[in-house]
Amino acid sequence: MTSVVERLRGDRTAFSVEFFPPRDEADEAILWRSVRELEGYDPAYMSITYGAGGTSRDGTIRSIARVATETTLVPMAHLTAVNHSVAELRNVIGWYAAVGVRNILALRGDPPGDPYGEWIPHPDGLNYAEELVELVRSLGDFCVGVSAFPYGHPRSADLDADTKYLVRKLNAGADFAIAQLFFEADDFLRLRDRVAATGCEAMVIPGIMPLTTPRTLRKTIELSGAQAPRWLLDRLEPLSGDAKAFRAEGLDVVTELGERLIAEGVPDLHFYTFNRSKATRELITRLNLVPARVPPG
Repeated sequence: MTSVVERLRGDRTAFSVEFFPPRDEADEAILWRSVRELEGYDPAYMSITYGAGGTSRDGTIRSIARVATETTLVPMAHLTAVNHSVAELRNVIGWYAAVGVRNILALRGDPPGDPYGEWIPHPDGLNYAEELVELVRSLGDFCVGVSAFPYGHPRSADLDADTKYLVRKLNAGADFAIAQLFFEADDFLRLRDRVAATGCEAMVIPGIMPLTTPRTLRKTIELSGAQAPRWLLDRLEPLSGDAKAFRAEGLDVVTELGERLIAEGVPDLHFYTFNRSKATRELITRLNLVPARVPPG
């Protein structure tokens, strides 16, 4: 099974995609249409989230198994410590390995119902993401990723403390980190510089969400944990009543962001798809991220 790191060792920026597990049969049809539409573009890897509070564990396991067995994509499964004992985590990790999934994004996860609520560990579980990284690595030959926060995790005292915790996760055995959403390239680049300044050489990958609707703008603000810059709101908010114009301007904004990141040599642009493929396909085409087709023979 190919690892995420192996897929990102080329000389040019790659792209990857993230989906969330379906809630019902209709969602599942939408998900698999998007998976098949993006499969031909050969993303470096694709991931499926674990859901808030670990609530969609079964859907994640079922969907990632199908990706591993029925597609040509390189799958990465999310895993969180929320509401799980170590024994349950071992079971899920072993199940991932059994279906051929060798890439795992190890996350502590947010408290169910309130991502900013008090963290209460499972009595037989884990407290920190670095412990989950260590557990995954102890159970086999996995490529492990972790999360990073350009503006700092909400529970970190400051950016220096946040960087320390991120590097601890990486030094615990993680191979790369995927950054949560941000608004400007410099926000991500400063995060990358903070990690590099510690001597840590692990890959740090930017997470990108296509801005196609006012909802995706609100979601980006929510997930970033930061205030949107005035220039961005000035460009997009006046278009909120015109769906076509908002989408066009939003994709221009994300294209400009991607161009700057590529110019700065990032190894991968990780797209949060909302289980739709059209906007991501448009962006990777604009950014010249579609890999050249390998000639037959």
